[in-house]
Amino acid sequence: MRAIPPLKALIALESAMRLGSFTSAAKELSVTPGAVGQQIQKLEEWLGIPLFVRQIRQVTPTSEGRAYFAQIQPAIAQIVEASRRVREGRSTGVRLSMPPSLAAKWFAPRMADFLIAHPGIALNLSTSTAFVDFELDAVDLAIRYFNGVDPALSVHLLYADSARIYCSPAYAKRLKLKRPDDLQRATLLHNTLHPHWTAWLKQFSTLTEAQIEGIGGLHVDQSLIAVEAAVREQGVVLTSALLIKAEVAAGSLIEPFDLALPLASGYYLVHPRTAELQAGARTLKTWLIETADPNAPNAPPQ
Repeated sequence: MRAIPPLKALIALESAMRLGSFTSAAKELSVTPGAVGQQIQKLEEWLGIPLFVRQIRQVTPTSEGRAYFAQIQPAIAQIVEASRRVREGRSTGVRLSMPPSLAAKWFAPRMADFLIAHPGIALNLSTSTAFVDFELDAVDLAIRYFNGVDPALSVHLLYADSARIYCSPAYAKRLKLKRPDDLQRATLLHNTLHPHWTAWLKQFSTLTEAQIEGIGGLHVDQSLIAVEAAVREQGVVLTSALLIKAEVAAGSLIEPFDLALPLASGYYLVHPRTAELQAGARTLKTWLIETADPNAPNAPPQ
């Protein structure tokens, strides 16, 4: 018979390591700090090594404890995820994650179409610029902005991307933006999703590297903020055409130069390659692919 460590003690260890204290672990597990300490002591005796150094009102993981936790934490995460999927296997709920800018500018205007077409599916949307970890995060599908290379994922390209520049009509008129070199007079709006100003200017302008570095700029962490700043005549934004369709249609943003910098990254629909999608997730996946491709059968209007 295999020697199996005390499983209740492993749960206490995982909580204490993750939260950094016995007290916080006790609150999460609805027990007393003393009970957490007893379980961890039982595990220490079973392993024959100290996992924590106890001090007055403070516990600190030992090097052996950190190393042991690093080895067992992925397995615990897999157990939690596998159990969640079994429990929710018949659920019609779907958890979808995507970047905030795409959620606001592309998905939100179309979300009602999906919910009306599929009233029996409960959609849970989360937004984040960080990549989803399918083993740890409660997510079925994600739209990820990257180069599409990940052997662990099933990957479907929704939109290829290129970097284009936009500004308000009044801003273009005021700065007399007639050619790319005129951007030397502008304020460049930088964002983390499209940090390609230097590459764009090197390809399409005759400005020197020193001149490019000397152009004033505003750095923000989200495309939404950069786009809004451009609408308010605060500068020129470099972004994806997918994210500013509404502003262009309304006339609040224009493209002063019809010049696009091709990018290796794009918007990809992904999910774990080895995981079987439940019915609701399969329905949403099909709808997202058809919505992104106006030529697909039954695709909703763009």
